Amino acid sequence: MGRKAGGLYINPKKFGAVGKPCMKEMVAFLSCISLNKNNDDNCARQKELLAACVESQSGKPKNPARTINYHLQRLGKSKFF
Repeated sequence: MGRKAGGLYINPKKFGAVGKPCMKEMVAFLSCISLNKNNDDNCARQKELLAACVESQSGKPKNPARTINYHLQRLGKSKFF
């Protein structure tokens, strides 16, 4: 089963496996904050790892041709012309 967007059917399972580059670091940092009652002073190591991961990801260009929104816009434009 898929979701209906206009006249298109989208399979959400296909797009659920898209890589989330800093997910492990973010989960580690949030769990550390949770264990320390919202005190991030004790979570300096996890905070540094998360910042380094985000910093490394910021330089990579995103490929708009791989996103579902790109394809929906592209197919939507062809309907009206």
